[in-house]
Amino acid sequence: MVVPLLKLQDLIEEIRRAKTQAQEREVIQKECAHIRASFRDGDPLQRHRQLAKLLYVHMLGYPAHFGQMECLKLIASPRFTDKRVGYLGAMLLLDERHDAHLLITNSIKNDLSQGIQPVQGLALCTLSTMGSAEMCRDLATEVEKLLLQPSPYVRKKAILTAVHMIRKVPELSDIFLPPCAKLLHERHHGILLGTITLIMELCERSPAALRHFRKVVPQLVQILRMLVTTGYSTEHSISGVSDPFLQVQILRLLRILGRNHEESSETMNDLLAQVATNTDTSRNAGNAVLFEAVLTIMDIRSAAGLRVLAVNILGRFLLNSDKNIRYVALTSLLRLVQSDHSAVQRHRPTVVECLRETDASLSRRALELSLALVNSSNVRAMTQELQAFLESCPLDLRADCASGILLAAERFAPTKRWHIDTILHVLITAGAHVRDDAVANLTQLIGGAQELHAYSVCRLYSALAEDISQQPLVQVAAWCIGEYGDLLMEGSCEEVEPLQVEEEEVLALLEKVLQSQMSLPATRGYALTALMKLSTRLRGDNNRIRQVVSIYGSCLDVELQQRAVEYNTLFWKYDHMRAAILEKMPLVERGGPQVDEEAKESKEAVQVSKAAAPIPTEPQASKLLDLLDLLDDTSEDAQHPPPLDPSPGGTLVHLLDLPCALPPPAPIPNLKVFEREGVQLNLSFTRPPGSPALLLVTVTTTNSSKGDVTHFICQAAVPKSFQLQLQAPSGNTVPAWGGLPITQLFRILNPNKAPLRLKLRLTYNHLGQSVQEIFEVNNLPVETWQ
Repeated sequence: MVVPLLKLQDLIEEIRRAKTQAQEREVIQKECAHIRASFRDGDPLQRHRQLAKLLYVHMLGYPAHFGQMECLKLIASPRFTDKRVGYLGAMLLLDERHDAHLLITNSIKNDLSQGIQPVQGLALCTLSTMGSAEMCRDLATEVEKLLLQPSPYVRKKAILTAVHMIRKVPELSDIFLPPCAKLLHERHHGILLGTITLIMELCERSPAALRHFRKVVPQLVQILRMLVTTGYSTEHSISGVSDPFLQVQILRLLRILGRNHEESSETMNDLLAQVATNTDTSRNAGNAVLFEAVLTIMDIRSAAGLRVLAVNILGRFLLNSDKNIRYVALTSLLRLVQSDHSAVQRHRPTVVECLRETDASLSRRALELSLALVNSSNVRAMTQELQAFLESCPLDLRADCASGILLAAERFAPTKRWHIDTILHVLITAGAHVRDDAVANLTQLIGGAQELHAYSVCRLYSALAEDISQQPLVQVAAWCIGEYGDLLMEGSCEEVEPLQVEEEEVLALLEKVLQSQMSLPATRGYALTALMKLSTRLRGDNNRIRQVVSIYGSCLDVELQQRAVEYNTLFWKYDHMRAAILEKMPLVERGGPQVDEEAKESKEAVQVSKAAAPIPTEPQASKLLDLLDLLDDTSEDAQHPPPLDPSPGGTLVHLLDLPCALPPPAPIPNLKVFEREGVQLNLSFTRPPGSPALLLVTVTTTNSSKGDVTHFICQAAVPKSFQLQLQAPSGNTVPAWGGLPITQLFRILNPNKAPLRLKLRLTYNHLGQSVQEIFEVNNLPVETWQ
């Protein structure tokens, strides 16, 4: 019994009637069996109908590879109905991974030379969709002939096929250079659009083509000027703008031709000014043309006035009601802030207003741009705005905002007091989101500002009394109270409201920090040390402090227990040395070229003063230092140390400073390990002092492309002889155009000093694609493991 074959329409209806996936699979498997049987029978009249049904099955996601050879048979058929389905099947079922695609090369060549326009169009579409490098080389001359055919239909498809060929085989550029110059004289907008795209591909892949097409810049300028000045055209106008697609493409080509070329840039300056001033911005089509004009102005060597006009256009975009246009404007201004800082500064109030956007992507871009606009002249006003934003910003932006404020304050702080107030405000508002080095930076800043010690300790005590949940704030406050608790008791600060603090209140507050469940082990360590230091700064009895210290001598936390035992030993065995050991900390200079230069100048000043002044009699402590200096380098400074303060405190400070005189270890060079489509991964290395087996690797991910990198995950593995700990990354999104990078810390323990190897796995989404990369890093510097 012969089963009647279903038509395509009947098959679609039957599949749609299936109520479950199992029923759908049953229908498709049954029909695929009929299609296979029909292919084996070799009925030429039914072949194209069966292949059409098979292509529909393929579009639903079911296997259809057994129809590849049938595509070749249909393409070779003289009937147009067969060729149409055959070429469609070739585009869907064949690609470069299948050797069968090479078998249709001769068929395509024959169809291109037949002269039948529909058949030529089918062959060109197939070639531009799945043509491999071998096919492009074999058929390039045929396509080149069709570029100058009288039919616009064939020419448009031939131009698009040439674009595909250039992308596949860049060395074919010379074949398509002569026809492009003739195609620019066309009046057909479709042919012009394809020709501009082809010229862009040629210029991006061939320096010779770039030099060749710079001669046609006046012709391109004339075409664009005609588009701008032409009135309404029913065929080409969109929202009142004459063919915005062609205008955008010409502007992109002008951007390529004018980049780093003075003569071409000068030719297109007047036209760009005309486009920027005459384009209607009431519709989205006009905004698209205007945005491309702005990008072109910024990329070429345009006049200064034209660049200011471009920045002003972006400023107007910030006032647009469309969120997409505002986002594009913020992204573009962020790219321009380095080259045209003063022009972008004029739109600072509008940028600050964008911080209050409810859209997370807009507020993030506005935050990055606001931080980039901070300089020494506006640091007070901008910091005030950023602090107001920090109080109400989403949680995922707090870390970036807090870090940005701290960096801006460090770079542009007008006074030390303002700097301290700014950091305190950030710690009070978002202490849990600040960088790890914020505590060390603030303690160093306060320690170096002797005139602000009383002011700082009063401010910090008041903040700590109100809130003990912000751990960085609690740590800084505990350190400051321990160092300058005597100034807090005196109430000698005239710059804040009079604060009367009793000794018992201070001790009770520190005990509260020690007992709080919110306190981290490091915070408890700060509080315990502060209590110990207050034992030498308070006038009252130290019994309460002794009791607290003795209690923590049996703490479960090993670090805290060790500190308590040491402090308890100071009380009972070395009480006579306690005052000297717990003196105020000396100022520790931050490393860097500026500090090194200042230290060098101070050394020279000491040597000059030694030569001019008589050398006093050396005390006993100085002789002791001479013995200790034998362990140091035999430099001139070590052989002739400067005179020391004979007081016991001064001697102890110099003794404690001796390790700081050792030369720092040589820095380990950074290493770039990954780069793809603007996404770059760099490794920087540091080795903590006193831990030669521990290596800290900071992974920095940057993005210079035009699309954001989202859902970024970096995983690492090391050989079994190593121990690896991955810290949480700073985020999972890297904004486009050099936005805020992602940083992540790796802690690698290498007790055996074995050569270090890393295996990294990266997963992220970029430019609409999901990317996964697994690679091994074997070229790490020798300093990372020796």
